[in-house]
Amino acid sequence: MEAQKSDPVQQRQRLAEVARVFGKLGIIGFGGPAAHIAMMEEEVVRRRGWMDHQHFLDLVGATNLIPGPNSTEMTMHCGKERAGWKGLVVAGCCFILPAVLITAAFAWAYQKWGQLPQVAPFLYGIKPAIIAVIAAAAYTLGKKALKTVTLGMIGAAALVAVLAGLNEIAVLFGAGAVGMILYAVQRGKASAQGIVPFVLLQALPYAALSPGKLFWIFLKIGAVLYGSGYVLFGFLDAALVERGWLTQQQLIDAVAVGQFTPGPVFSAATFIGWQIGGAPGAAAATVGIFLPSFLFVALLNPLIPKLRKSGLMAAFLDTVNVASVAIILGVCVEMTRAAVTDWRTALIGAFSLVVVFGFRKINTSLVVLGGALLGYLLYVLPIYWQ
Repeated sequence: MEAQKSDPVQQRQRLAEVARVFGKLGIIGFGGPAAHIAMMEEEVVRRRGWMDHQHFLDLVGATNLIPGPNSTEMTMHCGKERAGWKGLVVAGCCFILPAVLITAAFAWAYQKWGQLPQVAPFLYGIKPAIIAVIAAAAYTLGKKALKTVTLGMIGAAALVAVLAGLNEIAVLFGAGAVGMILYAVQRGKASAQGIVPFVLLQALPYAALSPGKLFWIFLKIGAVLYGSGYVLFGFLDAALVERGWLTQQQLIDAVAVGQFTPGPVFSAATFIGWQIGGAPGAAAATVGIFLPSFLFVALLNPLIPKLRKSGLMAAFLDTVNVASVAIILGVCVEMTRAAVTDWRTALIGAFSLVVVFGFRKINTSLVVLGGALLGYLLYVLPIYWQ
C-alpha cells in the first residue's frame, strides 16, 4: 500500500492495473452502490489482495462521513491505496467515464428521438418500474436509518415538509441541524458552527442556465449531497424542475437512464445537463457533480478517524440519513403522480413492486428492462388488436 515509495516502472504498472480494474467495474457495474462495493471487495481484497477486509470496511465507513456517491468515492480510496494520489484520480475517472459516455449517448438519442412513437412505448413502462426500484431503496435505507423513535419523528416531519413543497436541500440540512442541536442540548453544549456552511450553500443564488451556471448548480449539489444517489433526484426536482428548467418527465427519464446504465447513478447528471444545454451542458453538469468527491476524498481522508469519533457529526449524519429517506419517499409520490396515468402503468408499477420486494437480490437493471418490455407490449399490442 506504500505506492508512493515504488519505482517509476512499478508505479506505472499499478496505475495501469487500477485503470483496468475500475474501467471494467465502470462497464459491468449494474445494480447501484451496494452492488458496486461488493464487486470492489471481490476485486481488490479477495482477488488482488490490495488490502485486508478490515481496512476495506474502514474505507466503506469513511465514505458515509462525506458527501457524494459512496461507490465512486470507494473507487478513489482503493485507487489511492494501490497507486497513491494518481491512483485516486485514475480510479475515479475510469469508473465514472464509461457511465458518462453511455449516458451521453442516451441523452443525445433521447433529445433527438425521445418523443417518437418508436421510443415512447419503452419509456412508458420504464417510468413506473423506476418508482418501484426507488421505493425498494427507500425501504432498505429506512430500516438502517430509523435507529430511534426521535429519528422516526424527524423523518416523518421531513416527509411532511417535502410533500408540502419545502425545498429538499433545506429539509435535508434542516434535519441535520436539528440533530446537532438535540445532541448539543443533551450534552449541555452549544455548537452551531458546523451548521452555518450548509445553510450558506443553500442560500447562494444562481440565475440563467449557461454551462457555467449549470456547473455551479451541480457542484453545489455534489458538495452537500449525503445519502443514496436517489436523493440526487429530489435535489434536482427543487433546483431545476420547480424553476422550469427541466420537466418532471425529463427528470423521470433521467432516473431511468441512471438505472439501466452501469456505473454511478450520478451519471444521470450528464443526461440532464444535455437536455438543458447540449454537450457543453452535459460536460458542465458531469464535472460539477463529481468534482467534490475527488476533493473530499483527497482532502478529508486524514480527518476520517476524528470525524468518526465525533458525537456531534454522528448526530448530524443520523438525522441527515433519516431526512434522505423522507426525500426519496417524497420523490416517489411526485413521480407516481406523473408516471402512473392509467391501468397499464399501474399494472407495471404493481408488478415491479412485487419483483423488487419479493426477489431482493435481482439486479435493478433487469427490473427496468422488464418494465420497458412490459410497457412496449401493453402500449403496442392493443393497437394491433384494433
